[in-house]
Amino acid sequence: MNNEIVFVTHNTGKIKSAEKYFKNLKFTTFNYELDEPRSDDIKEIATAKVKQAFEIVKRPCIALDTDFRIEELNGFPRAFVNFSLDTIGIAGILKLMENKENRNCAFNECLAYHDGKEIHYFYGKHPRKFIYYSKRAE
Repeated sequence: MNNEIVFVTHNTGKIKSAEKYFKNLKFTTFNYELDEPRSDDIKEIATAKVKQAFEIVKRPCIALDTDFRIEELNGFPRAFVNFSLDTIGIAGILKLMENKENRNCAFNECLAYHDGKEIHYFYGKHPRKFIYYSKRAE
């Protein structure tokens, strides 16, 4: 019986994370850039991606989506991390956080597993705090 899971992604960072977390599972990667709906809901994005992935590989597979939420900024940038980095950059995000007391933020992830019949979801939340950064400290 083949109980191998296919991880469909083109993101090498996600592949490295999967290799770390799934070292006891049998899985392979299929390099493909899945369509991603415009949404700030990582479950909705992961669902769309895993459905598309299953149509491509026709085997049990996973898709992963993540977001980053800053409490003080009402959850910004959510699932739009890459867009935010491409537009305002890290410096812009740090500028938005200047003089803010609430430094709470979190990385969140939704892994969708399609077994061929159903989609199962697994969530991770990794709370953090923004640190203060000063170029003078270098």
